Amino acid sequence: MSDKRYTDEFKIEAVKQITERGHAVQDVALRLGVSCHSLYAWLKKYGKGTKHAVQIDDQQGEIRRLRAELKRVTEERDILKKATAYFAKESR
Repeated sequence: MSDKRYTDEFKIEAVKQITERGHAVQDVALRLGVSCHSLYAWLKKYGKGTKHAVQIDDQQGEIRRLRAELKRVTEERDILKKATAYFAKESR
């Protein structure tokens, strides 16, 4: 028995290769170096329609939203830094 542990992200990406990209389970297993049995178990756990898959989709949506908000706030901060430097220079 293998002592390898895979992250949830790795497992989800492996499942996506099968469900979304249409690759065969055996091909993905060979390419990633995992057993077909493991992939089938991951399909059952992370495949479309499962409760865990819905949770992950929700989390990914939240991550996308937070990244967009972070980008916006970072741009606002950079603008404010430039404005502060400009007005500091003007007041001298």
